[in-house]
Amino acid sequence: MSKIKLKKAELIINEIIDQYAYDGNTNRPWIIGFSGGKDSTVLLTLVWIALKRFKEQAPMPFQLKRPVYVVCNDTMVENPIISNYVDDVLTKIDKEARAQGLPIFVQKTTPKLEESFWINVLGKGYPVPNNSFRWCTDRLKIKPTSNFLLEQIDKMGEAIVLLGTRYEESVSRERRMKKHEINGSRLSKHGTTPNTFVYAPIKDLMLEEIWYIINAVPSPWGFDNSILFQIYSDASADDYECPTVVTNKKHSSCGQSRFGCWTCTVVKQDKSMSALIENGQEWMAPLLKFRNNLVDNRNIGENRMPERRNGQKAVDEDGRNFGPYTPKYRADTLRELLETQKEIQKDSPHITLINNQELIAIQVIWNRDMIFEYSVSDIYKEVYGKDISTNNIKSLDDTERRILKEVCEDDANYYHLIDNLISLQESKTLMLSKYGLHNDVERRIEEYVNKVK
Repeated sequence: MSKIKLKKAELIINEIIDQYAYDGNTNRPWIIGFSGGKDSTVLLTLVWIALKRFKEQAPMPFQLKRPVYVVCNDTMVENPIISNYVDDVLTKIDKEARAQGLPIFVQKTTPKLEESFWINVLGKGYPVPNNSFRWCTDRLKIKPTSNFLLEQIDKMGEAIVLLGTRYEESVSRERRMKKHEINGSRLSKHGTTPNTFVYAPIKDLMLEEIWYIINAVPSPWGFDNSILFQIYSDASADDYECPTVVTNKKHSSCGQSRFGCWTCTVVKQDKSMSALIENGQEWMAPLLKFRNNLVDNRNIGENRMPERRNGQKAVDEDGRNFGPYTPKYRADTLRELLETQKEIQKDSPHITLINNQELIAIQVIWNRDMIFEYSVSDIYKEVYGKDISTNNIKSLDDTERRILKEVCEDDANYYHLIDNLISLQESKTLMLSKYGLHNDVERRIEEYVNKVK
């Protein structure tokens, strides 16, 4: 049985060599979607072996001119276990590709700051994703990688995306894959991006064969595949276990758990994180608790506003609000997130759940939304006992505030208006752009005028 599995892998390697070297247009770059999971690991393993073998056999070295980009997208809320593993793997891939003289280049993509998870949830007040409002996939995953893909198409005219998708994963996946296949070609049309083709070399492999290759074939970039095997094994819930794959006595069983964002609220339960905690990763318990709170508090009317961000009414037939999160809930959730981060960092100081750039951007959004009763820097200092290190917003000092209050002693509303307008200006200065400041100031003054009428 093992010989059959390895023979199947050999056939795929030979096919990859043929497709890489003798395709009609060898200038088209290859872009491998690499998540660090089992399927993308096997895909890159076979491509790497194919390139190395072709380099040794090719009569002319310049034939390895087609670049192969290993593109890994970081949503910035990845499961810390897999995130740390992937960072280590990418470092090793980049180093070994240079050492072995292979045209393999690592590219890591991330969402734009204004589209990150925490900017949307804590800044703009978007309710966390569910099946009917799954805004996260496009903003956190698709757009960052698509932007890199479009850059390559602009340079080369066309590109080929290599995916570790397999028919066996699901009936719907097989149906989608076959829908775009081109008769007589290994390539398929990309579902959304023009001038782009998809190549899925491992589409016929079974799950057992995937794990056999991981366990039996040494990593060509010199990493220890048993680490990945153990991560899956630890993350496997009892009711979601893959077939036993034995290459030695240590490989008793493995998991098919799907890793993703630790904040994912689309699924009802995060079985992989629960299993990791049960199998020794107790430090992740605060993450699971926070994630579960996001789910439980999502649809509570008191946590939501009666209007959408565009001003449309957002109240259902029962009088329950379903607009963005209220300023109070955003502030309370930010405090809980920072407390969770502080707790996690006691054992894992290198883990950051929300970075300082996001914190500052959230304050900017709050100011633009006329939310002045809560301060990100105050919440941060309350939790950590110190100021945000990158927070260079220069607010009014005590003397300036005293003078301003004295000038406005006849009407405190004037003081609050001026203070808020200064906060708006300071926020825009921090972001190095004054775009939208004029409208924000006009809107704040209009609110003040309406209030004092």
